[in-house]
Amino acid sequence: MKLYNTLTRKVENFKPAGDTVKIYTCGPTVYNFPHIGNYAAYAYWDLLVRCLKLNGYNVKRVLNLTDVGHLTSDADDGEDKLEKGARLEGKTPFEIADFYAKVYLDNYKKMEFLPADVIARATDYIPEDMEAVDLMTKNGYTYETRDGVYFDTAKFPEYADFARLDLEGLKAGARVGFSSEKRNVSDFAVWKFIQPGENHAMRWDYLGRPGYPGWHLECATIIHKELGESIDIHTGGIDHIPIHHTNEIAETYAAYGTKLSRFWLHCDFITIDGQKISKSLGNTYTLEDLESRGFSPMDYKMWLLSGHYQGTRNFTFESLEAAKNRRANWRERIALCYQKPVESDEGNFAKVLEAVNNNLNSAEACAIIDNCALSLDDWRKIDELFGLRLISDTPDVSDEVYNLIHERDVARASKDFAMSDKIRDELLKQGIALSDTPDGAMWYYN
Repeated sequence: MKLYNTLTRKVENFKPAGDTVKIYTCGPTVYNFPHIGNYAAYAYWDLLVRCLKLNGYNVKRVLNLTDVGHLTSDADDGEDKLEKGARLEGKTPFEIADFYAKVYLDNYKKMEFLPADVIARATDYIPEDMEAVDLMTKNGYTYETRDGVYFDTAKFPEYADFARLDLEGLKAGARVGFSSEKRNVSDFAVWKFIQPGENHAMRWDYLGRPGYPGWHLECATIIHKELGESIDIHTGGIDHIPIHHTNEIAETYAAYGTKLSRFWLHCDFITIDGQKISKSLGNTYTLEDLESRGFSPMDYKMWLLSGHYQGTRNFTFESLEAAKNRRANWRERIALCYQKPVESDEGNFAKVLEAVNNNLNSAEACAIIDNCALSLDDWRKIDELFGLRLISDTPDVSDEVYNLIHERDVARASKDFAMSDKIRDELLKQGIALSDTPDGAMWYYN
């Protein structure tokens, strides 16, 4: 199996360090309804886990839910996204987090993503966060200001390496409002103090003052507790590279003296009609919006897997329609397997898996599936790999249906077209369509 490693900027052969592949996935900040773009990364990382399992690996995967500390700037200023969501909806941040975490996890199931072994909410790891800050401070990597405890990036010479950051350029371009208490423009808060008069509902006492952890800290502490260091694969979006993942790496080394992950996988964004997903543009479609237009979550997952995780994907409803048709075509082929068993080359599914083994190239795998003969057993393996509910949505029909199809064939042969049409219409009401072939009528789900 080969994967593109952001750490080295090249495709490398992957082997786990131990008996189990340890994976961490940066999860959502649960403060609002997720749009379809929010599920793209999880479709690709679901494919990663499924592929590893089909290759015979044991996998332990942790997914976090950020329910505190993620500021609107993604850095160290602005309002906490949970606090902002609570203020807008007139609820507490904890109520906001509980509600949107449930929405996210319900849709996670709709997308047929394999459940993570551990779903870790940031607020459940506050003691571990404090312990990590203590360790970083003890090891000489932090300093305290009026508004928090900051990581001194000058103490970690490798800070810029992962994201290939131009720290000198950052210094030259530092904004006028750059805090005079920060030693370096790249320094970041590992713990924030709540200022006098600041209405912040989510707070914990640390160093004798109320505060809350920095957003980046949760991932480092969750990984340390649930998976240990170093893990095998850390996944996320390309937007995580310059700040979030860079800071996680620094925190992990400063607190625990270890490298965080051997492999780093990052997916690109999707756009909609060539534009960034934005509320102001009115293109923040949800899964429910797609369903109201006649598309299932599986159609959307099919669209995602029809491309490559590292590519910029442009979503249109025309392309979603094409993905829906492709999935329908695959299901028709499955239906045909029940009626007229397909003789498949034993190596056909192996070719599909080989494509995905090559840096999760699901686009190539889909093209192979489109153009080769596949048995019912092959389709079961494809469903195991892609999680598209192909088999469960295409069960074999009952003996009663087969009897009706036979009766219709007899009626057609005797030119009793009225009876033939009546049976056809009766089957259509059950969602079963017929296609007349030289071998007789073949059924498929309409």
